[in-house]
Amino acid sequence: MEKLLEVKDLAVSFQTFFGEVEAVRGVNFHVNKKETVALVGESGCGKSVTASSIMQLLPMPPAFYKHGQILFDGEDIVQKSEKEMQKIRGNEISMIFQDPMTSLNPTMRVGKQIVEGLVRHQKLSSSEAEKKAVEMLDLVSVPQPDKRIKQYPHEFSGGMRQRVMIALAMVSNPKLLIADEPTTALDVTVQAQILDLMKDIQDKLGTSIILITHDLGVVADMSDRVIVMYAGQLLEEGTVDEIFKNPKHPYTRKLLGSVPRLDMDRSESLHSIEGTPPDLYIPPKGCPFFDRCDEAMVICKGHMPERNHHTDSHYSCCWLNHPMAQGVAEGSEI
Repeated sequence: MEKLLEVKDLAVSFQTFFGEVEAVRGVNFHVNKKETVALVGESGCGKSVTASSIMQLLPMPPAFYKHGQILFDGEDIVQKSEKEMQKIRGNEISMIFQDPMTSLNPTMRVGKQIVEGLVRHQKLSSSEAEKKAVEMLDLVSVPQPDKRIKQYPHEFSGGMRQRVMIALAMVSNPKLLIADEPTTALDVTVQAQILDLMKDIQDKLGTSIILITHDLGVVADMSDRVIVMYAGQLLEEGTVDEIFKNPKHPYTRKLLGSVPRLDMDRSESLHSIEGTPPDLYIPPKGCPFFDRCDEAMVICKGHMPERNHHTDSHYSCCWLNHPMAQGVAEGSEI
């Protein structure tokens, strides 16, 4: 498949009063055309920082790129100026933010917010842009779009505001859509409608999607591939079937074990991941999951695991999967 986005050895830090926070540390992944890739992991693992880095939405300073490349359609957008990025944002790459109420301007009518992007990026006249805005609201199943376009965000329900956010993001037919927790705080019925809507738009427009979420049920329903992040690094990557049916990293297994399943015994309790993520002011030298891992070995503490390939699409970064680790007792050195 043809790659649309390729992130190579990306490292992003924040310079604070207390020192440097290494939020993203050597991330590598790609997104193919017309593909949905999910980024999963605990809060603070670097998912949103990675996504914001792609669009250059991080305030600089305090944020800064330490090294790495972000290749979009073959061009390194890390090197692009703010003026060049303004032509890409909202036009070729769009983003759906977590909270539509804070992302939409409460002082502007919904229609004007959609029209603004069309006039800016597609050079349409105001009347043409308004007609396209009505069409987009209709596409995302907002009832009576010709009337709703004149209303303010507070006049919409949570689900309808999220539909407006999707319309805003898709109005310029972007090549890549970044959806950061698009179904947060929505009830299950509305959540299902939003996910169906995103899949329908992807089928119609051929858009690639990066889906950022904590909800593994959403991941199973929406994604082609899954990337598991922890402490600013990628610990495992694979297709949905590979990650859900044959997880190779202890962190991935613990994430999956904390989710209720229909086939669970009623007497079986949900598992929690004890402990807390490492302090990224002083990142660990070895595996970042060492302190919380029940299967950790001595080597895990001081040496970051190599990437182990299980199939062409499935890899993990764990010493347990190293060829020399077979039969090694817990707590011993490889």
